[in-house]
Amino acid sequence: MQSSSKKLVYNEVKEISFLDELIQWSKNKSLYYWIIIICSWLSIGLAFYHLFVAVYGTPEGRSFRSVHLSVMMILAVFIYPVFRKSINDKIILPNDEKGNFLRLFGSIYDLLIIISIIFVQLWTTWDVETFMMRYGDKYIGDIIVGSILIFLVLDGTRRAVGWAMVFVAGFFMLHALYAHKFFGFFYGPPTRLAKYIDTLFMTSDGIYGIPLYVASTYIVLFIIFGAILIRSGVGRFFVDLAISLTGHRTGGPAKAAVVASGMTGTVYGSAVANVVTTGSFTIPLMKNYGYRPRFAAAVEACASSGGQITPPIMGAAAFIMAEFLEAPYSYVILAAIIPAFLYFVTIYFMVHVEAEKHGIEKIDKSMLPNVIDVLKSGWHMLLSLVVLIALLIYGYTAMKAGFWAIISVVFLSFFKSNTRMSVVDLLGAFESGIKSTVPVTIACACAGIIIGSVFVSGLGLKFTQSVIDLSGGMLFPLLCLTAISAIILGMGMTTTAVYITVAALIVPSLIQAGVTPIAAHMFAFYFGVVSTITPPVALASFAGAAIAKSPPMATAVESSKVGIAKYIVPFAFIYNPSLLMEGSYLISLYSLLSVLLAYWSMTLGLEGYLNKPLNVYTRIIAFVSSILLLLPPLSIFYGVSGFLLNGVGLVILIFVYFIQGKIKLGYVK
Repeated sequence: MQSSSKKLVYNEVKEISFLDELIQWSKNKSLYYWIIIICSWLSIGLAFYHLFVAVYGTPEGRSFRSVHLSVMMILAVFIYPVFRKSINDKIILPNDEKGNFLRLFGSIYDLLIIISIIFVQLWTTWDVETFMMRYGDKYIGDIIVGSILIFLVLDGTRRAVGWAMVFVAGFFMLHALYAHKFFGFFYGPPTRLAKYIDTLFMTSDGIYGIPLYVASTYIVLFIIFGAILIRSGVGRFFVDLAISLTGHRTGGPAKAAVVASGMTGTVYGSAVANVVTTGSFTIPLMKNYGYRPRFAAAVEACASSGGQITPPIMGAAAFIMAEFLEAPYSYVILAAIIPAFLYFVTIYFMVHVEAEKHGIEKIDKSMLPNVIDVLKSGWHMLLSLVVLIALLIYGYTAMKAGFWAIISVVFLSFFKSNTRMSVVDLLGAFESGIKSTVPVTIACACAGIIIGSVFVSGLGLKFTQSVIDLSGGMLFPLLCLTAISAIILGMGMTTTAVYITVAALIVPSLIQAGVTPIAAHMFAFYFGVVSTITPPVALASFAGAAIAKSPPMATAVESSKVGIAKYIVPFAFIYNPSLLMEGSYLISLYSLLSVLLAYWSMTLGLEGYLNKPLNVYTRIIAFVSSILLLLPPLSIFYGVSGFLLNGVGLVILIFVYFIQGKIKLGYVK
């Protein structure tokens, strides 16, 4: 905790852009200096290119996507060089012959990769109409160039995303080409190399398919929008606002972390980045006021990871979901409102009960920033979010809405001196946005390889039917299989990549089993996100553990408990689509209240405290209450109405209050 005149002060950590590095290195015009100039101009140029396209419309689709992908892959080479931690690692170091050789080899390899990227780009766009006409009757050169592109995408994936996705894509590639060498379920006819290259390289069913289309149109603009918001100081505003609103309440420090990280996460897009920035302030604050280190880290990790499921700026996968559903992005936002609210409220419940259980003090009001002063300093920046939501509701495309949201946030930043950005700040935000888009774009290109391979081999249809057969035709086992698959994939892949893979392989089986399309896709999306807090590879939890100085695995386990709603909400909206605003709004409101009570009852059972410790039997009763309150109201269970069972659950919860002494002789304590 830091203080200044007895006031809590949040020092914001800003992401360093290429332009920031360029200013630092301007006095030393080394090779690194010139490389940074290249990265800076590439990033700024690509950002302006996308803004231009948002206004005047996309050019020929293939050319547009290939330009976007090529620049992103070149940036990936610079950001993630081979055999060096950064491009600043010098090749010549004394007394390190092996290191020198590896760095020199890596530099030559990186240069060859960049030349290859430029060559492929020129091959496909030099005469794009003639190139597209060669589909089905290609030159041998097309097969060679297509093979090079696949290798380049896999190499970029290894750099920016990780080996796990490379292995997944490699498996599906080998299966498509050599299915006759596989056995059992995977046995099938092989695909000729020429046809395979046709699909992945020359059509829109492979690398240049829907995922890359969404990344190059919607996602990049929204990430730039978030980067400008953060650069203008909105991250600091969110933290100060959360502290001023919740700091004086029971469990105030942790509640502030929930609110601040939730709000900041909606514009950051990265759970780990959110933990590192807001967590550097909130985690020590929670520890200073008595929260256990691993609990403090878990709260921050869960709240930060919630940003990807929170409207209006959700994770990149949400835009791809809208494209798969062939629905406007506003439809996805509307469906996501109640589940996201339930998730954050559950964390809030956990924080409150933990504070009461351990007698954690409130923050003295004299140490808190004044809420009116905080609002005066930054409320105007929130108008950009209003502009974004209004345009989406009004019917603007996500691309147009994203463009005008960017224009509005730049315009609004000049209203106050504390948010006003210089030209360097603005260009730095453009660069940061493009830099953050690199792993997303490359993951989408690699996902195109997976989708194209599944499409050309016919494995997708076989996989769908096999999963249904394995589940015995029953929905709950099918959902469990889907959830486990997404969590396992999420251990080494980004949320976007996990969602696309599950959407291609398993979501059709959910829809075939009778699940509504929006619920099926949202289910896959949620379990793609939850991997950031799920052991054994819980990156957000590990980042929080590093700040809290708590055991990483114990923190991940604690995160799974604090963020339990993220595991249960998807099952709830599968069986009760009213939680996704499907059907009557009145039923949606009833379901929201019922599930809120269910999560409160579940929190009591998990934490084992209400006014005083709960014994084992009372905790079991609390869990039974939560199960009954979670049941869909419009369903019939063994001849009993869901409404009636919800009522029984409420009566049981009241009984728990009576046992714990919170209700006595007709009044609530």
